[in-house]
Amino acid sequence: MRILLLLTLFMVSAPTLAATALPVKEITDGIYVHVGKHQFPDSKNHGEIANLGFIVGQKCVAVIDSGGNPEQGLALKQAVSEATNTPICYVINTHVHPDHIYGNSAFKAPGVKFVGHHKLTAAMAARGTYYLAKAAEQLEVNMSAADLIAPDIEVKDSMKLDLGGRTLTLKAHATAHTDNDLSVYDEKTHTIWLADLLFTEHVPTLDGSLKGWLAEIAQLEQQSFRYVVPGHGDVVTDWPQSLQPQKHYLTLLQTEIRAAIKKGRHLEDAVKTVGYSEKNNWALFDDYHRKNVSTAFAELEWED
Repeated sequence: MRILLLLTLFMVSAPTLAATALPVKEITDGIYVHVGKHQFPDSKNHGEIANLGFIVGQKCVAVIDSGGNPEQGLALKQAVSEATNTPICYVINTHVHPDHIYGNSAFKAPGVKFVGHHKLTAAMAARGTYYLAKAAEQLEVNMSAADLIAPDIEVKDSMKLDLGGRTLTLKAHATAHTDNDLSVYDEKTHTIWLADLLFTEHVPTLDGSLKGWLAEIAQLEQQSFRYVVPGHGDVVTDWPQSLQPQKHYLTLLQTEIRAAIKKGRHLEDAVKTVGYSEKNNWALFDDYHRKNVSTAFAELEWED
């Protein structure tokens, strides 16, 4: 009898423990955001560092980025179910980086379509083996190829998704932060989810094209948005002022690297000198800045 009672208690409590919802905030009507912490991905945070969330329509819900591991994906899924009875119909991956896609498998279900930039599938395939190895080594998260779910729907230029009573406009950007950046604009609330095209507080990380990113910034800052959700950092309402620190940092990299190249300096010198006036302005500067310089130097070294 005691064993039966214990088993009964376990069966009742286990779903409760598994159903812990990811903390989210409704920033405006039907748009929920979880703001990640400014941390380097490691075995303590298990990669749970990015901003995630979802948008609720009358017909269905679109999840935007799924999390840094499958468990965070499940927690985000639970947050959706606690916020609304409306079913999930789309999972939108804004780009290939692990903190944005590792929770995909939590949402795999009939009726759910995965959406991404038309270059996302290739990026996942190219990085998949490395990403799975790093998940185990760096995050202490065991994953398989089944967790890396490529898009069912690919965005080549722009696309509209009808959630019922609200329309999302998805835009596939030219190479910038990565070569597969996707933004999501909600017409109803004038909210744009820029993901890692925008960093606030957290130093920007370059995995694409410095010149391309600056070109995208030049276009974006001419537009008007009421709410802007970055990939890392707090939601902002003062666009385009909130974009200027990132623009300044990236422009500084371009200016100082070009000057170094003109003087005949090598990469080894550039990573020690370029951009360090920005060191105190950004979280995680020491973790990412040198790689930013290396990536940008390789691009600018061969420009005409």
